[in-house]
Amino acid sequence: MFQFKRIVAAALACIVASAPILAQDSLDDRGAFVRILSDSINALEGFVFKTVTIGGLEVEWIVAFLALPMIVLTLYFGFVNLTSFKRAWRIIKGDYHDPKADGEVTQFQALSTALSGTVGLGNIAGVAVAISTGGPGATFWMILIGFCAMSLKFAECTLGVKYRVVREDGTVAGGPMYYLERGLKSRGEGWAKVGKILAWSYAIIAVPTLLQVAQVNQSYEAISIATGYNSQLAQWGFGFFIAGMTAIVIIGGIKSIAQVTSRLVPAMAGIYILTAVVILAANAQLILPAFEVIFSKAMSLEAGLGGLVGTIIIAMQRAVYSTEAGLGSATMAHAAAKTNEPVSEGMVALMEPFIDTVIVSTMTALVIVIATINLGGDFAQEDAVRTALLQGVQLADGAGTNTTGITLTSQAFANAVSWFPWVLAFAAFLFAFSTIISWGYYSGKVWEFVFGGSNRSMMTFKIVFCVALIPGALLTAGEVYSLMDSMFFLMAVPNVIGIYLLAPELKRDLKSYLSRLRTGEIKANN
Repeated sequence: MFQFKRIVAAALACIVASAPILAQDSLDDRGAFVRILSDSINALEGFVFKTVTIGGLEVEWIVAFLALPMIVLTLYFGFVNLTSFKRAWRIIKGDYHDPKADGEVTQFQALSTALSGTVGLGNIAGVAVAISTGGPGATFWMILIGFCAMSLKFAECTLGVKYRVVREDGTVAGGPMYYLERGLKSRGEGWAKVGKILAWSYAIIAVPTLLQVAQVNQSYEAISIATGYNSQLAQWGFGFFIAGMTAIVIIGGIKSIAQVTSRLVPAMAGIYILTAVVILAANAQLILPAFEVIFSKAMSLEAGLGGLVGTIIIAMQRAVYSTEAGLGSATMAHAAAKTNEPVSEGMVALMEPFIDTVIVSTMTALVIVIATINLGGDFAQEDAVRTALLQGVQLADGAGTNTTGITLTSQAFANAVSWFPWVLAFAAFLFAFSTIISWGYYSGKVWEFVFGGSNRSMMTFKIVFCVALIPGALLTAGEVYSLMDSMFFLMAVPNVIGIYLLAPELKRDLKSYLSRLRTGEIKANN
């Protein structure tokens, strides 16, 4: 009864707290609130994605900063993304499960929670954005970046478990805020101040991640495409609905979130992947030509070396948003896993980029490219994908050929299965909802670190988090991706610096774990 009252109170608080925003928005088409937010997003994006000249080429500094550790750590850890692949699946299956280990959820549930934050609209809408702006070749670079991202994900999630805080009641607090501070402090007093600076820098930058507007925006767009209905009232109504549903789940904490995501992730991924497989099977003769187009465009110098670098940069942006490797967010979910072997959880975590980018994103890209081939799209033209897919299509938002994101994916699938937009609308909602509740957990851990974990503080967070979802459908796809990209990339700066500094001990831990497996000190359950 008490839990029910808390749920109702949170839902009502969402409505009451957002009333002033709604009233203000009624003043004109988009509202002063949304206009101010839009201007702020543009200013933030200008700083985060400022270009620098490297070897005569202009490259966004943040992209270069994130690409380097993916490559460096893949080499430094001896291609752990390949050598530990089979073992990771065994750990996920529970072959090394220790029921007496510290933690709150199983390793599979931890993976499901983390995957629900990564396998989502970045794989559906993000791939379409990459292809429509960077061409089909961006797909190849997304896959390659996703492969290297596995090593970076391994590193940060191993640290997340190693330096987590396990309280007396069994609850766990983990994430970059903890391993940056505690990990560097363990190296000696001289590093303690560095660790504290990095930890608090990360936490302060990460606080705005409670603005999960991209998920609301793109799931609403999928629904509006399927229904053909779009209005400001519908946008607000959808925002309220998402906020209320989210409030019900996140109040229960990580166990409630894990229970939901461990069911949602397989279901939503199954629906989406099955549909993609059916479409690809029906166009089997075009799969090889599609790969040829993707690979040839990935290596093409038709637009010069600068054009190739531009394609790689676009792929990098979308791959980072898809995998979240280097951002440190997933470490908060993995820190709650029941295990006393940090390296084993790191191996579980490296499967995330493989599933969400190498598998799901590749399927999306193939369907889009095959649809373009079927529609006679000329890939020599600058906007061939967008033009071919949207030509003659009446869009719900009336945006015409300027539309990117989930609209492209929806039309690509609809080219093969006319009723697919309805399936995508349902899948997009599940993807978005699972991502939102996972980020509710992540953002809550950041909030707890910054503002304290009292009941009042955490209830305040949950109300703020839910209210912030409501105006998401009113922003454009470009605005929401600019916002999320800017915040996500900034989070990586202190996190990646800390991972570099802690990499030697990670390598020692990996060697120790593999050695104990070989000698039989660590044994499988069967």
